[in-house]
Amino acid sequence: RGAGDAAISMRVLWLANGINIVLDPCLIFGLGPFPELGVQGAAIATTIGRGIGVLYQFINLGKKDKRVSLAGNNVKIDFIVMKRLLQLSLGGIGQFVIATSSWIGLMRIMATFGSETLAGYTIAIRVLIFSILPSWGMSNAAATLVGQNLGAGQPDRAAKSVWITSWVNAAFLCCIGILFHTFDEFLIRLFTQEPRVVEIGAQCLRYVSLGYPCYAFGMIMTQAFNGAGDTKTPTKMNLFCFWLCEIPLAYFLATNHKLWIAQGLGLRESGVFIAIVLAESLLGILGMVLFKRGKWKSQKV
Repeated sequence: RGAGDAAISMRVLWLANGINIVLDPCLIFGLGPFPELGVQGAAIATTIGRGIGVLYQFINLGKKDKRVSLAGNNVKIDFIVMKRLLQLSLGGIGQFVIATSSWIGLMRIMATFGSETLAGYTIAIRVLIFSILPSWGMSNAAATLVGQNLGAGQPDRAAKSVWITSWVNAAFLCCIGILFHTFDEFLIRLFTQEPRVVEIGAQCLRYVSLGYPCYAFGMIMTQAFNGAGDTKTPTKMNLFCFWLCEIPLAYFLATNHKLWIAQGLGLRESGVFIAIVLAESLLGILGMVLFKRGKWKSQKV
């Protein structure tokens, strides 16, 4: 991806996941000559699929006509590069840990309202995550474009590519939001027919999708900073928006417990959904403000 050859990355995923999809039922249920291994079969299928995918990557990296071609003399220890890679990866790890743990925190709050509420929320979040997969692809493309243009000494072109990608992503997610408001209950009923679960899941889709327009910019800006080698800024953004704002706000809005500053509003699950929308919107606005300042253009990688 960093070399601009996203097609190979896509073919690797097709190959690895295709093999996994075919082997899963064979090894789980023992179809044909395959043994019935249950859950263990799923793990074996995943390992085989990913292993073949990595092997395919090595084969392509060994070809001399590709954009990135590795030879034997390239395989050597460079402590300066390793140190820099470690520094960059720590920021990425921080972003992932902060974002993931914030969802766990929200789930803990939702669990206090019963199993049906938690089930509806879980299903809706799965649908929401699936809907933004194309957006993650666009954000990865933005990161690649930023890295390439900064490497070519074209910071203005890097900024332009980010803004174009952001607007395209915003248009896409606005369309998804309209679909969620139109077919909210239908989408949840694909997974369950329990009335209360459907009600909570549909409500979650309607609320959270309201933050999609701003979050579209937040996703792109976050990856743009990463592409420029500035992993600290998005880590701080995630920490502020998700830990310092989203979780405390969700607890305050959802419960009626008395906090040291005020009495909770007791909005139950609606309070959690509102907090998610506000946090997503804040991430997008904050990302745009910091990106416009342009400090990322002088980031040394």
